[in-house]
Amino acid sequence: MLDVRRLRVLLELQRRGTLADVATALHQTPSAISQQLNQLEKEAGTELLRKTGRRVQLTPAAHTLAGYAAHIMDLLEQAHNDVTQSETSLVGTVNVAVFQSAALALMPQVLVLAREEHPDLRITMTQREPETALRETWTRDFDLVIAEQYPGHAAPWHPELDRIELTTDALRLAVPDHNGYAHVHALAEASTLPWVMEPRGTASRHWAEQACRQAGFEPDVRFETADLQAHLALIASGNAVALLPGLMTVTHPSMVRFVDLPGSPRRTIFTSARSAASTRSSIIELRRILSLVTHDLVA
Repeated sequence: MLDVRRLRVLLELQRRGTLADVATALHQTPSAISQQLNQLEKEAGTELLRKTGRRVQLTPAAHTLAGYAAHIMDLLEQAHNDVTQSETSLVGTVNVAVFQSAALALMPQVLVLAREEHPDLRITMTQREPETALRETWTRDFDLVIAEQYPGHAAPWHPELDRIELTTDALRLAVPDHNGYAHVHALAEASTLPWVMEPRGTASRHWAEQACRQAGFEPDVRFETADLQAHLALIASGNAVALLPGLMTVTHPSMVRFVDLPGSPRRTIFTSARSAASTRSSIIELRRILSLVTHDLVA
């Protein structure tokens, strides 16, 4: 008989790639992980791992077995959902991954409502870039992710994750509300100004650079930070301009003026959960509260 816990270790190795990463995810030592895989190999009666240098590689049989392991994990998750579905109150923990502007604009009120309506439900929140968060939800590190997608940039696709659109928000040019910037009423008019952008490699940075280039100039990016509150501070103090999403305007920052862009581009905000987890009462309810807060915010 194959041990379910060891099957999970094999599945984690298939998805994470290294014994060290699996050990970190499962809070065990690499040697303990290796021992469990060796035992699983004996149970299966066939070779599952081959050494390639300092790493291990899954054999075709191991990939087949990992596919069954994924199905088993989903069935166990669905079974847990079914037996707890009749609970009169929501309990347990929902681990949420979220990008910064949603954490700032949406989650405080979501957490307030969830606490008031479901005091026994524990919600954790971790800030992650959407690409990372989607993968970590797929690998079961998170139960739900709030992610974003910029125009022309498809979010990573994981077949076991669902996707429900939450809202869209406008992308606009943010400039200091000072006399020295009164002439800026279009993106092209910011061509000679200093810019702040998110780090290279992010979808938001690539989209912002492309928007500037389509307007006929290369942005002078003097400041780089993933912290959008720092963007607002640099803009309000007259040090930079930026392209910012609508959720960052919820607090109505002073000394910052927003300029519409050609074509009125919008960013899509959506939630994703594993299909096996999406029927869990706590996730259904959290999505309902998210939708309610978002509707009130953008209404």
